[in-house]
Amino acid sequence: MSTQPNTDLETFDNPSPERDYTIRIRVPEFTCLCPKTGQPDFATFFIDYIPEQRCVELKALKLYFWSFRDRGAFHEAVTNEILADLVAATEPRFMRVTAEFNVRGGVYTTVVAEHRQPGWTPPAPVQLP
Repeated sequence: MSTQPNTDLETFDNPSPERDYTIRIRVPEFTCLCPKTGQPDFATFFIDYIPEQRCVELKALKLYFWSFRDRGAFHEAVTNEILADLVAATEPRFMRVTAEFNVRGGVYTTVVAEHRQPGWTPPAPVQLP
């Protein structure tokens, strides 16, 4: 195989650091293992962030998510770990990671974790007629 799972989150310079804008990423094929049973857990991750100086490179992000495939992780822990790693790599103004886990035993789990840069406030929403 030409690529392997990798935990290195490569970044690149934000092309428009003077502006607040939102990057939305959807990762529909996340897999990890249940730490209790060893059975696979499947989820869709949604990453929304407002970059400061750096943006995450998407191939590196794909390989990073792949690195969880054979790891046991509780939903809450893995969501917060991913947020922490992405924040450490990109130092965004704002980031929200939402993990929607598939049903397991009749129970769906959604975990939402957020980071807000100290001193950053979101721009006022624009209401159009």
